[in-house]
Amino acid sequence: MTVTVAVDAMGGDIGIDVTVPAALNLLSLDPDVNLILVGQQDLIDRKLKKLRFKPTPRLTIHHASEVVSMDEAPALALKKKKDSSMRVAIDLVKLGQANVCVSAGNTGALMATARFVLKMMPGIERPAIATKMPSINGHVYVLDLGANVDCDAEHLQQFGIMGSTLCAAIDGIEKPTVGLLNIGHEAIKGGEVIKQAALLLASSPINFYGNVEGDDIYRGTVNVVVCDGFVGNIVLKTSEGLAWMLSQMIKNEFKKNIFTKLAALIAMPVLNSFRKKVDHRQYNGASLLGLKGLVVKSHGGADAYSFRHALQYAVSEHRNNVINRIETTINKLNFSEHAQ
Repeated sequence: MTVTVAVDAMGGDIGIDVTVPAALNLLSLDPDVNLILVGQQDLIDRKLKKLRFKPTPRLTIHHASEVVSMDEAPALALKKKKDSSMRVAIDLVKLGQANVCVSAGNTGALMATARFVLKMMPGIERPAIATKMPSINGHVYVLDLGANVDCDAEHLQQFGIMGSTLCAAIDGIEKPTVGLLNIGHEAIKGGEVIKQAALLLASSPINFYGNVEGDDIYRGTVNVVVCDGFVGNIVLKTSEGLAWMLSQMIKNEFKKNIFTKLAALIAMPVLNSFRKKVDHRQYNGASLLGLKGLVVKSHGGADAYSFRHALQYAVSEHRNNVINRIETTINKLNFSEHAQ
């Protein structure tokens, strides 16, 4: 299946020095991907020339004159920058000229713009940011990771259904297990919103495991973990910081003296394997679930390797028909009367 990706080439902390090399790398790896680089054409042309890119119909440039900065207020970006690379890339999805948009830009602006342009699915009140995190069994999907600070029980129920559908589509698991992040496994623990959400999730047509704690994410207890955006964002950033700290500590220990350096040479295959498993870059790419179109958020500080993974994840979402599968599931539940 051929997939066309609209890339916000100007977004992120680094911009075209990351997005363009990552895009070219993906072109070489997947012959069924077409890319539209959205941004300031002169800068993109200059970068392509520097990389000695040979023109191909599979890569085109769509000029956009403006750039949304990483610290720009979402409302201002939405109102004032209608020709930003972010907005234009999302517009291409709306117009059907691209199947999915990928941006490393300002998260708040991306969410606000995507919601305004693409609109919400009927039956879904709020979008949720979902991504994969490493676990002992491979990975687990976690949502919401920052789109919604305050959530009610119905929102968490919708997140659980969308996360389950996403996992089933991408990983091919027929009935993914879904856990609700709480301060304990017992049903009596947690606030009233969590208790009510557990009841709603248990009554939903998903494989609800029950409450899970933070360590269950890494134990691989369930396939999907549901939480509000405030908690989810802290979980994500803490996990990334922990992985970095462990990597640095191990590196420093092996550098202490000649004997530890020799030990490092012997242990190198194991160390490389460990580093790859906990490297957050390969999990880059977060879905903005609940929208009528596919939008994937890359980490703002992503390097080319990391951004390429976000592009590949976006391609897999389209190929696995994530949007239609979520819509079908939600329609069966007749939530539309409660949403809007």
